Amino acid sequence: MLASTLALVAPFAVAVTVDAPAAPAAAAATTWRNAEIGGGGFVPGIVFNQTEPGLVYARTDIGGAYRWNPATGRWLPLLDAVGWADWGHNGVVSLATDPVDPDRVYAAAGMYTNSWDPNTGAILRSADRGATWQAAALPFKLGGNMPGRGMGERLAIDPNRDSVLYLGAPSGNGLWRSTDSGVTWAKVTAFPNPGTYAPDPSDPSGYSSDNEGVTWVTFDPSTGTRGSTTQTIYVGVADQANTVYRSTDGGTTWARLAGQPTGFLAHKGVLDPVGGYLYLATSDTGGPYDGAKGDVWKYATKTGAWTRISPIPSGSADDYFGYSGLTVDRQHPDTLMVATQVSWWPDVIFFRSTDGGATWTRIWDWTSYPDRSLRYTQDISSVPWLDFGVQAAPPVPSPKLGWMTESAEIDPFDSNHLLYGTGATIYGTSDLTKWDSGGKITVKPVVGGLEETAVLDLISPPSGAPLLSGLGDIGGFRHDSLDAVPATMFTSPVFTTTTSLDYAELNPATIVRVGTLDRSARPNDNRVAFSTDGGKNWFQGAEPAGGASGGTVAAAADGSRFVWSPDGAAVSYSVGFGSSWTTSSGIPAGAVVEADRVDPKRFYGFAAGRFYVSTDGGATFTATAGTGLPSGSAHFKALPGASGDVWLAGGSGTAYGLWHSTDSGASFTKLANVTEADNIGFGKAAPGRAYAALYTIAKIGGVRGIFRSDDAGGSWTRINDDRHQYGNIGAALSGDPRVYGRVYVGTNGRGVIVGESGGTPPPPTTTTTTTPVTTTTPAPSASCTAAYTVTGRWQGGFQAAVKIGNAGSAPVTGWTVTWSFANGQRVTQAWNAGVTQTGAAVSAVDAGWNATIAAGGSVEFGFTGSAGAANDAPASVALNGRACSPA
Repeated sequence: MLASTLALVAPFAVAVTVDAPAAPAAAAATTWRNAEIGGGGFVPGIVFNQTEPGLVYARTDIGGAYRWNPATGRWLPLLDAVGWADWGHNGVVSLATDPVDPDRVYAAAGMYTNSWDPNTGAILRSADRGATWQAAALPFKLGGNMPGRGMGERLAIDPNRDSVLYLGAPSGNGLWRSTDSGVTWAKVTAFPNPGTYAPDPSDPSGYSSDNEGVTWVTFDPSTGTRGSTTQTIYVGVADQANTVYRSTDGGTTWARLAGQPTGFLAHKGVLDPVGGYLYLATSDTGGPYDGAKGDVWKYATKTGAWTRISPIPSGSADDYFGYSGLTVDRQHPDTLMVATQVSWWPDVIFFRSTDGGATWTRIWDWTSYPDRSLRYTQDISSVPWLDFGVQAAPPVPSPKLGWMTESAEIDPFDSNHLLYGTGATIYGTSDLTKWDSGGKITVKPVVGGLEETAVLDLISPPSGAPLLSGLGDIGGFRHDSLDAVPATMFTSPVFTTTTSLDYAELNPATIVRVGTLDRSARPNDNRVAFSTDGGKNWFQGAEPAGGASGGTVAAAADGSRFVWSPDGAAVSYSVGFGSSWTTSSGIPAGAVVEADRVDPKRFYGFAAGRFYVSTDGGATFTATAGTGLPSGSAHFKALPGASGDVWLAGGSGTAYGLWHSTDSGASFTKLANVTEADNIGFGKAAPGRAYAALYTIAKIGGVRGIFRSDDAGGSWTRINDDRHQYGNIGAALSGDPRVYGRVYVGTNGRGVIVGESGGTPPPPTTTTTTTPVTTTTPAPSASCTAAYTVTGRWQGGFQAAVKIGNAGSAPVTGWTVTWSFANGQRVTQAWNAGVTQTGAAVSAVDAGWNATIAAGGSVEFGFTGSAGAANDAPASVALNGRACSPA
């Protein structure tokens, strides 16, 4: 028995070491929300409370748990307070809502049973419907993202004596019980079978070789009275020969249920206490991705008779799936539904019976192949990307009704209301009984507020859409609005996973993305794509030799070339949009690559503690003399507007923190005020400040959190709080270059989090060991000169050199030059200066190395443009807002 408990959520305890650096400034007033995507991941469990209408929960495998809010029609996240150290608690393997006291809810939390999650599992308990939690640690791990996670529910509350709970454990740990409302737990030593099934016993990682264990628990409430222990309890076990056990004395003794079917695993065991039947949905594997055979069974609890009621029995000619997603209509107990486990092709099949399984109808039927008749219409207008950007050929529909449909639940208070989880969303219908009279039900996404994507990269360009995301499993999106679900995921090609994106800093409409895809399903698609309109439309490039896939990619500052470091292949560069690739020299395969944000020929790389720089567009790299960098993984970024200004975050142990270089990585300085750091991002500078706002996910002053610095790392303010920690974060981070105080945080399972803080920045400090790069803006020069010279042209466009001279008597520092064209030229690229917008009106800003225009001196820029007369001079030019005279 493990009796220890700890505060887990709202607030978490935060350890502060005695030798920690100075604590960060107090948390800024920050609001947090999701950039709307709408689902995006597997929902293995939906749990209705059996005594309170409208109370329903959803559990996810990596994104925590949710409660439905009937007032808003959206899901409320319940585990955002899971912190850095306990990130695995966002894997919820089971959930139980108390039928006696509906305010109480329990979650069995833990991500992996193998070494990937360093912590043991826990039972989280809440007395306020998930607003706050306490935790009881377990002496073993739980696997919310392990094989078999759709079976269940493993956690169950005695409906007569709600202080008694049972948990089915994985990994051979058997059956566990609590008699004090989840505070302490003890193993049920009398339970005879801890399970025997593992998908692949030879898997050395421990992922597929783990024993899936005890998989579900269900009580027969008719065998107890309120306040007394329920006597009859059924338990499912991952054992194809011994699937179901029963106790008839309140859990004291257990026996294998006589006469039970063998050969399959019972994914679900659902009891109808009114009619006296236990229903089983079985499959030949534990799922959730597989399942090729199975049956549905009905057990008469009073007589012990077993009846196979499979809609399509195993062994028949049409049998190519098992069964899961089993539910009984509590208003009409003879009505039940079951889903296929797994019918990948052409779609999931739901079966419905109104006579206890004697006869069944299907949600779709074959007519004349490939045509089908449908008992449903599907409306995905609220989440339009669910068609996955493809128009599948019949009979495969687009969108699909679903896959991995392990949980399908009829509302116990409303026979018309059904919710079911898929590998990408939650669907539902509110007119289910139309099915029985020959009508068509309407199926819609019911997923607002539930965000479950794994975010691998984020970019926020200075113009165009505010955010583009690289996501696992569903590719990624261009977010034109943070508060609206995108219309479509990235297409042409469609990636399974986008691992990296970049935009050209001086030409931000040019964007590149790389990722992974199933070549067998998409033989003509490559794993690199480009856009020249800010991610609205895409076209694919060629791939380097050697099976290039995923990895990181960088776009030159002007979009003229790209460097790609794929997984499992050499770093390569391409001049133009990937029509061909040439292997880069001097840099190891697998290095992380980034581009300088000012110099189009300068690229950077990092691998195994060494920093690399290229000054010839990625053709050759040279290791710099920079030392002291972490030997493990790291994220780094180059600062916009200042060539050679690089920040690097990452590491472990003693070499763990945040480093800064102002000389293209020739040397780095480690910030003394940052103990640990895992990513770095830049956003719009604070009012009155010249240097970009810095964002980091780090440990500062002994506190883990999300931090912002407005003074180039001299001081830090924690902008999140203990209720907004989001577990496993750090893979993706970006500030917004247009909105001060806005930050985008990528999570592993809770989607893209948007923080809005703003406010008044703290005063500058001198606590950092680095020297911030700052600029000042004195009064503008009294006069200036301007010259415009066409240096070349091609069909539909021009190239130009623009020279701005300071004709005043004082130098101009921290300058901005603006000019516009009368006849519609559109600037598309620039170099030797930053560009704040493109179009007929353009602004260039200090690019770092030419920060000051001396009295009588000048600076010069180069541009390319299109859609106008090639020889037109600018209609007007201004320096720091003061009109310029022609040269």
